Amino acid sequence: MEISTVTSPRMRSDHLEKERLKETHHGQSFELQSSHDATHPNHRFHSTSVLEILRETVRILRYNCSGFMIILALLICPVSAVLMSSNLLVGESIVNTLTVRLLLVAKTSGVPFRPFIKQSCQHLVETAVSSVTCFPLLITFSLLSKAAVVYCVDSTYLKESADVSKFFVIIRTLWRQLVSSYLWMCMVIVGCVTTFIIFLLVACSVLSVLGFSPDIIVFAMIMVGLVFAIVFANVVVVCDMGIVMCVLEEVWGVQALVRAGVLIKGQTQVGLLIFLVSTIGLTFVEGLFKHRVQTLSYGDGSSRIWEGPLLVIMYSFVVLVHSMMNTVFYFSCKSYTSDDHQSMLF
Repeated sequence: MEISTVTSPRMRSDHLEKERLKETHHGQSFELQSSHDATHPNHRFHSTSVLEILRETVRILRYNCSGFMIILALLICPVSAVLMSSNLLVGESIVNTLTVRLLLVAKTSGVPFRPFIKQSCQHLVETAVSSVTCFPLLITFSLLSKAAVVYCVDSTYLKESADVSKFFVIIRTLWRQLVSSYLWMCMVIVGCVTTFIIFLLVACSVLSVLGFSPDIIVFAMIMVGLVFAIVFANVVVVCDMGIVMCVLEEVWGVQALVRAGVLIKGQTQVGLLIFLVSTIGLTFVEGLFKHRVQTLSYGDGSSRIWEGPLLVIMYSFVVLVHSMMNTVFYFSCKSYTSDDHQSMLF
């Protein structure tokens, strides 16, 4: 088995710098091989295909399976379990109350009542309540898991074993920057969603005052929603890349977001496809959990005992693969940028 190689940025830590310098004296070849593989010439991973990035992710996962499974079990699964069952912990009464209030605001703004609008409002409220409830876990366990995945992928490309003590040395150095970057990204995402809701309500109100029919208003809402979905996906892709850059480079906060946007320029469609595939997978597992575990729609519910944990593990695995693909995508963009720079020089 071979892991494609990338010129990897060094993890920032004064305690590790001397050891990293020693490693570079043994050569700049970063290819990883199992004992039965022949030696291959140096090459860097670069692909504009989501399928190739997924294959590279699987190769890395197979090479350091134990490390990633530890991250899955200790850091990702607890967050996934609480996220998926947050509505049960909070209670449906709060979700229903907030949904009714949001529907009243929409109705007074001229939004026509349709079944999909009610479902959208309920989903928005559920997501908001879940995010607020789980925020302490998201800013600790989830953020640690993202940083750990980036560290493990980087260590794999550097032909180094992922060391827990080294990782915690790096985290102690980077934790404030990571939290700062994560808070900025949360504010950007919340601002994006809030702007969309305000714009949508104002637009519906204006169209209603002008006397347009409900069908035209609904059509306008769908068009605005599609535009927002594209913008929102781009924002999430930039935020995910910003976390990776915060771990691997000397940037954080707004600067990390700006540089992430510059880095993925020309490769945005790849990031969007990664986001789309991961979102479909997470939504599918979340739907199964809601139908099979939260809602008792069959039998006596005894299968919840094993279906619940199984779906949590499936959800966590999709989250893990998504984080790994984002990191591999970062190295691909770095290689793409380096190739462009060299072509300009020559």
